[in-house]
Amino acid sequence: MLLRFLPIILILVELLVYVGWHVWAVLPLPHWAKWTLVGVGLVCFALEFVGFTPLMNRLPLGLASSAYNIGNKTLIILFYLTMAFLLLDLGRLVHLVPRTMLHDSLPTSIGMTMLMTVIFVCAGIHYRHKERVAIDLDSGGRIEKPLTLVMASDLHIGYHNRRSDLAKWVDLINAEKPDMVLIAGDIIDYSFRPVIEENMAAEFRRIEAPVYACLGNHEYIAGEPDAEKFYREAGINLLIDSSVTTNGITIIGRDDRSNKRRKMLKDFNIDNSTFTILLDHQPYHLEEAEQNGIDFQLSGHTHRGQVWPLSWVTDALYECSWGSHHRGATQYYVSSGMGIWGAKFRIGTQSEYVVAKLK
Repeated sequence: MLLRFLPIILILVELLVYVGWHVWAVLPLPHWAKWTLVGVGLVCFALEFVGFTPLMNRLPLGLASSAYNIGNKTLIILFYLTMAFLLLDLGRLVHLVPRTMLHDSLPTSIGMTMLMTVIFVCAGIHYRHKERVAIDLDSGGRIEKPLTLVMASDLHIGYHNRRSDLAKWVDLINAEKPDMVLIAGDIIDYSFRPVIEENMAAEFRRIEAPVYACLGNHEYIAGEPDAEKFYREAGINLLIDSSVTTNGITIIGRDDRSNKRRKMLKDFNIDNSTFTILLDHQPYHLEEAEQNGIDFQLSGHTHRGQVWPLSWVTDALYECSWGSHHRGATQYYVSSGMGIWGAKFRIGTQSEYVVAKLK
């Protein structure tokens, strides 16, 4: 797996060298202290890649979780330090930043440390807060009574989002007293080891409503057969290129795009006499739902980039990378995710769950 990501690893190493050189230059410290800080940074950076080796599943769960969190947080901090030093270097080129600010500078060292501390403390707090998004859906008289649907995507439970996190999310869901719960894929992060060891299936069984879900790309990364087994144990109704009709609603779950042989939406026998909801993890080709008379589509996958300015990238890549959207008579919601992949930071994006009132 490391070989597959070799180009990305090389880019990250280049960023590490760039940031490391600037940190060494700017800190007004003796050499032994600089070497100590650089060494700690290298260890934290290396922990990111432990997760791609068999060692991860051999470490004690608490230690593996710490390695995952430290490694992934280091990458985001590295990304923001790169942006900060690039701005300072550009400032030097246009003679707005004096050279002394980047060499043995106590004010710059203190200022940079305080800036990064504020950014990432706030980013961690913001991630832990789950935003409640309310939307209205109109069945056009096709259901007998109003229904409350709680929707989510991208829980990414695993080494970083542990059972204690999942328990809080289940409490939020149950507090809405939903008639059903819909999850648009990526319940699993990438390893089943922490999910099984912490018996996270028991938390899903606490949800006080039927749960319907589709697969995401991370279920394929973790192992799709194992995902199906876990969903059964968790009491989740998994829809893989299949549908179910309940309470006047037809819920269609598409297989993820990871399966190149997944069923085409036009090949489903869609009953438009019911209110139709499509669960499709990756929000590509939104026109298909419109062309096939789907009333509402729930997707996820994008996380809206998780941290700014990556949100600009997802906004450019997708027709809708986050939020409510319409095409003709079809309504969409692309969730930025209740959980997160990698570092538990949110900057310029939000972790959320959706509460839909179906009239």
